[in-house]
Amino acid sequence: MDDMLDNPTPGGTLESVLRQFDEAAELVGLDEGTYKKLRKPERMASVSVPTLMDDGSIEVFTGYRVQHNNDRGPFKGGIRYHPNVSLEGITALAMLMTWKCAVVNIPYGGAKGGVCCNPKDMSLHELERMTRRFTQAIADWIGPEKDIPAPDVNTDAQIMIWMMSEYSKRTGYGVPGVVTGKLVAGGGSHGRDESTGRGCVITIREALKRRGRSIEDTSFAIQGLGNVGATVARLVDELGGKVVGVSDSRGAVVNMNGLSVPELLRHKRETGQVSGLPDADAIPQADLVLLDADVLVPAALEGTITEDNAPHIRAKIIGEGGNATTTPEAQRILDERDVLVIPGIVANAGGVSVSYFEWVQSSQGYYWSEQVVNQQLEQVMVNAFDCVYEEAQARKTDMRTAAMALAVTKVAEAATMWGAYQ
Repeated sequence: MDDMLDNPTPGGTLESVLRQFDEAAELVGLDEGTYKKLRKPERMASVSVPTLMDDGSIEVFTGYRVQHNNDRGPFKGGIRYHPNVSLEGITALAMLMTWKCAVVNIPYGGAKGGVCCNPKDMSLHELERMTRRFTQAIADWIGPEKDIPAPDVNTDAQIMIWMMSEYSKRTGYGVPGVVTGKLVAGGGSHGRDESTGRGCVITIREALKRRGRSIEDTSFAIQGLGNVGATVARLVDELGGKVVGVSDSRGAVVNMNGLSVPELLRHKRETGQVSGLPDADAIPQADLVLLDADVLVPAALEGTITEDNAPHIRAKIIGEGGNATTTPEAQRILDERDVLVIPGIVANAGGVSVSYFEWVQSSQGYYWSEQVVNQQLEQVMVNAFDCVYEEAQARKTDMRTAAMALAVTKVAEAATMWGAYQ
């Protein structure tokens, strides 16, 4: 663990996350002991996940769960299924979850998990068997008062139900609070599916206000058309904005006069890709972030905005729908070009906010209407944006640095309160 944290992959997500933490720690004057504590996760687990495949063979996948810090509350963080899942990447995302929960002021710490696999090549039955074996492997470390997983890349409400079901076998009764992002019929919350995208749109709306604009007269380019990107596209369209380009893992399409979002989402649902969308031109995936759009929403994997493409980005506002999509080098270039970047620990925090609402509802056995959920989300996201924006103005710095400074300060206060050495 020490070697990985002291020598992260150059240019990788963990290196970027650690650099951001180091800069924030210096900015807020963090004492040496707390700095050392917060720079390393509390637990890092690598587990074997043997899975029976449909053809009768056994495939052994590798799974991870990293718990970074729980001084402000139980560990919280998503589970992703992807061929690029690694311990180093999961560690970075666990640290980001700690800061994200602190920024939106919900009583959670940070964790992350995943399985290195290609879920697109697996059947539903294979995914269920793998999910149940993974849950068995990490069951001692999770629980509604300890660590609460949630959906992430390539995982969804059904996978959360399987995790809840497998965990509940150990207790002999249903434990809906062990995960969030569940199907509503299984104790999930209304509004959870679209909460990350909705939260992202709320922060972009607030950023546009600071620039004297509104969504109605704004064009958008969206990188990634998964759950987050699709929700952003739909809400922007409903609010009168213009989506001019989108991409997914297979391709990218553009129409500078505006794409038909209902047709786009129907096409994606039916074909599994954006390529081939009528009344749209295909472009290289890498060119999506370079479109002449007012707002860019990177809602794909980490590290997509780099020092190579940042000088050529034409958007004036970037709302990070994904985690750590902008490298530190790219951030500096964008700052010099007066591009307002809403960091993922703010823009991407709608999901964990409504996960918290779901956890509260599961604990009480009392469920809210979608209207109430969205009202509460609006309040949390606007307050978080305002606090970070004002901190950035006061410190004369970018929103990412301001958000990290606020988050590190809150977590450090909790760590000091608990005491580490008794």
